[in-house]
Amino acid sequence: MNTSATPGSVLVAGAGGVIGRHAAAQYALQPGRLVRGVSRRTPQDATWEHLPVDLADRGAARAGLAAAGDTTHLVFAAYSEQGTLGEQIAPNVALLDHTLDALDAAGAPLRHVTLYQGGKAYGAHLGHFKTPAREDDPRLLGPNFYYDQEDLLRQVAEERGFTFTILRPEGVVGYAVGNPMNLLMVIGVYASICRELGLPLRFPGSHAAYDALYQVTDAELLARATVWAGDSPAAAGETFNVTNGDQFRWRHVWPSVARHFAMPLAEPQPLSLSEHMADKEEVWHRLAKRHGLRPTPWRDLVGWGFGDFLFHADFDNVSSTVKIRQAGFGDCYDSEQRFLGLFDRLAAQRILPPAG
Repeated sequence: MNTSATPGSVLVAGAGGVIGRHAAAQYALQPGRLVRGVSRRTPQDATWEHLPVDLADRGAARAGLAAAGDTTHLVFAAYSEQGTLGEQIAPNVALLDHTLDALDAAGAPLRHVTLYQGGKAYGAHLGHFKTPAREDDPRLLGPNFYYDQEDLLRQVAEERGFTFTILRPEGVVGYAVGNPMNLLMVIGVYASICRELGLPLRFPGSHAAYDALYQVTDAELLARATVWAGDSPAAAGETFNVTNGDQFRWRHVWPSVARHFAMPLAEPQPLSLSEHMADKEEVWHRLAKRHGLRPTPWRDLVGWGFGDFLFHADFDNVSSTVKIRQAGFGDCYDSEQRFLGLFDRLAAQRILPPAG
């Protein structure tokens, strides 16, 4: 591993998403760091250099990343959504392959790569799985693009002499403009619209999901773990679960959300947010106009299907974070309090209406 005292230059692939945006911003806080972010969408209020590169095209990636020939740290958060598990493999492996190829062609002195996975590594997308999930749990029967990306990364790292770390968050909580796969926005927009319509706040999932144990990963905490992993010898070649460090039941969090939004609480009612929120665009526009919210297209505001999956998961979702704490990263949050604080922050940024 290159242990040069120079901070190095960071390239964040997928800087328009929740994970990549926060990782780029966290790296940009470090003195002496040159940070570049790759995304198709032009970022708002970025504190780093933006590169509008199509990583899905090998030639475009080589041309666009020629300007990043000094990159020492790659943070790979790019992702291509596809219809099936099998269809996810080729395009997502290509994104990583093209990025690594382009940096090699540019002569980048790459020291470290951070790759993100998630609960799918343990089968969280399939139903009940072994909990608490540990990093040494065996792989499941594929297809799973996580495994294919990891195999590629391990091979290239060995060939080219850089190190890597794999981080596995779950239920990432944060905000990025136009990124609807965001639990924070699912809850905030749903609660705001219910309040506007004079309705109580109901958990929109199953009773079993209301009582199951769940966990989340704050995007800022994940960003700090990313910076730590990039230069920590204890993280080289390792895989770590990264969560807030606690677990909760929605049954205990939902009353706090209702109080925060000054709403009455009612019993859960299983429903499809994708169906029941489909005709609420005008309600949101009314709220946005009244409170002077930032304009965001309705289709980009919230991924209701993402909320439907999480709120109907009737099994415990728990990962062990012992390994990363023993390795030296011990940051944690109280998830319930963090939710409420982030709702207020989004209101101050005119992304959500005021909660109270």
